[in-house]
Amino acid sequence: MDILENSLRGTGMDERGLAGAPWPSVDVAAVQGLLARCPAAAETPLVAMPGLGPDLWVKDERGRMGLGSFKALGAAYVIACDAAATGAEDMGRALEGRSYVTASAGNHGLSVAAGARVFGARAVVYLAETVPESFAARLRGKGAEVVRAGADYAGSMAAAEAAAAAGDGTLLSDSSWPGYMALPHRLMEGYLAMAAEITAQSPAPFDVIALQAGVGGMAAAVAAHVRAVWGDGPRIVVVEPEVAPALIESIRAGRPVETGGPVSAMGRLDCKAPSFIALKGLARDADAFVTVTEDEAARVLPALAEKGMATTESGAAGVAALMAMGLGPETRALAIISEEPEA
Repeated sequence: MDILENSLRGTGMDERGLAGAPWPSVDVAAVQGLLARCPAAAETPLVAMPGLGPDLWVKDERGRMGLGSFKALGAAYVIACDAAATGAEDMGRALEGRSYVTASAGNHGLSVAAGARVFGARAVVYLAETVPESFAARLRGKGAEVVRAGADYAGSMAAAEAAAAAGDGTLLSDSSWPGYMALPHRLMEGYLAMAAEITAQSPAPFDVIALQAGVGGMAAAVAAHVRAVWGDGPRIVVVEPEVAPALIESIRAGRPVETGGPVSAMGRLDCKAPSFIALKGLARDADAFVTVTEDEAARVLPALAEKGMATTESGAAGVAALMAMGLGPETRALAIISEEPEA
């Protein structure tokens, strides 16, 4: 485990290197108002997990809106906002004729597909050749068109960008970069629903909160809300795979950094470049950045499964970090079980 204390905490990164990225939203009311109109929207539980070292609690996102991941709150929220803006009486046809294009290595694509289907839009999801066909089948089951492109996620993302530029639809990514900020900013806002549930469900602030990150959107949204509600009390730790340390290396460098490395079993977190919006927020709000090894992530899965919390290496990465940190039983800690196990 690599641990980096965040020297930028409280002040943030030099904005000249962040291409005008906005701060992560803390407008919980906007999200809750829209979700209240969604029949599938419901809180996910905060669950005590005794016997794993610290006084551990987990936010169980495996049942979120029937999509198996917190990602249900992201892209689908953006599409719902677009549908609401049309003022259509029949919301099921509000976005007929509209298309959304994205690349995905996991649950983001399901969120795009589900949101598009609810409001009558078309979803096109680009998948790298390494993504299992079982996941492609799940996307098709949600009504998405699946296109195979690229040897890895970066390749599929490039293909999705090219398709959107050619007029095949609106690019809807869960990352942000220079010139592409508005939609990912709103997408991150959707994750505030989960963050607000955490602060409402817990009777007191946590001592330590571990937030796993790929490009960093979920971590930044939760961290921004935690600071707004609980202030400086909780120690927020951002967790990445050892082979995809884009955020920790960006904090070390004081600017966005693209990293390289082999493929990680933590596939949903295997992102080699940070979201600019997420990096801006986490540079200000996170206390530390850590990386976990492949073995550390895999090692916690049996213990979680025994407690009825089966998940993947990506879903368990926050728990893995807390276990590796050796926290004592007096430490009240939170991790997010971010997704259901793969079929």
